[in-house]
Amino acid sequence: MKPTLLILAAGMGSRYGSLKQMDGLGPNGETIMDYSVYDAIRAGFGKVVFVIRGSFEKEFKEMFSKERYGNKIEVDYVLQELNKIPSQFTLNPERSKPWGTNHAVMMAKDAIKEPFAVINADDFYGKDAFAVLGKFLSEINGKKNEYCMVGYHLGNTLSEMGSVSRGVCSSDANKNLTGVVERTSIEKIDGVIKYKDENGEQVAVAADTIVSMNMWGFTPDYFEHSDAMFTDFLANNMENIKSEFFIPLVVNKLINDGTSILKVLDTNAQWFGVTYQGDRPAVVEKLNSLIKNGEYPSKLWE
Repeated sequence: MKPTLLILAAGMGSRYGSLKQMDGLGPNGETIMDYSVYDAIRAGFGKVVFVIRGSFEKEFKEMFSKERYGNKIEVDYVLQELNKIPSQFTLNPERSKPWGTNHAVMMAKDAIKEPFAVINADDFYGKDAFAVLGKFLSEINGKKNEYCMVGYHLGNTLSEMGSVSRGVCSSDANKNLTGVVERTSIEKIDGVIKYKDENGEQVAVAADTIVSMNMWGFTPDYFEHSDAMFTDFLANNMENIKSEFFIPLVVNKLINDGTSILKVLDTNAQWFGVTYQGDRPAVVEKLNSLIKNGEYPSKLWE
């Protein structure tokens, strides 16, 4: 059974000024998602499921169809909306913020019955990352509570637009994740990568330090854990209209409880993403460079 790629594409792009997941950045109008789907196909994935919103559902489906990808992969769509919560809860009418990344994952429960990967729509993850993730997922069909995360080298995730925040990962001798510490204000200063610690002091960190870029691998039992934890989350957060149900929140609890293990997969891939309009020229340049180096064809879909 081939694994499925779940793309979180329900964001509204408020900081970008438009639906950045639909912005053509490649030489023939390819989006960042198109490159992810292309890499997933050559890594052995059999289906892609997009998490979207009803407000742009028609436009999205017309653009990202099975035909767009040359019928080389199955395509499905699920909707993430604020009112998709357990029936015992009443939605606060003042809430406009989405429920977060793990709520988005939960929307695909009925669409996915096989091992699956989760990625952001506006992040470029690279060929090698999909290769190592696809290999792991193809070997765990039928298993439970054995998950994974692609761990990037910090030096391959820095931004030319300024400092970044990253989840710095620690793992045991078996490369199972043991913890994630959020580090802020990470940037290269005089050739050395540094972050600011709790006291505001600059601390040097190695370029090969492993960080999470929200590229995960799960089996379908993850949906069951998410359902149970989301109910508990809502019971404690219904009145907080800014609270979000994030993937790391679920993963950390499952690991700390001893319920699941999460393997950290190493990749040498270069990550880059687009958050602001100012990021766009650099992303276009990087895609053109990858094409020039022969890593991607100039036109992905013939």
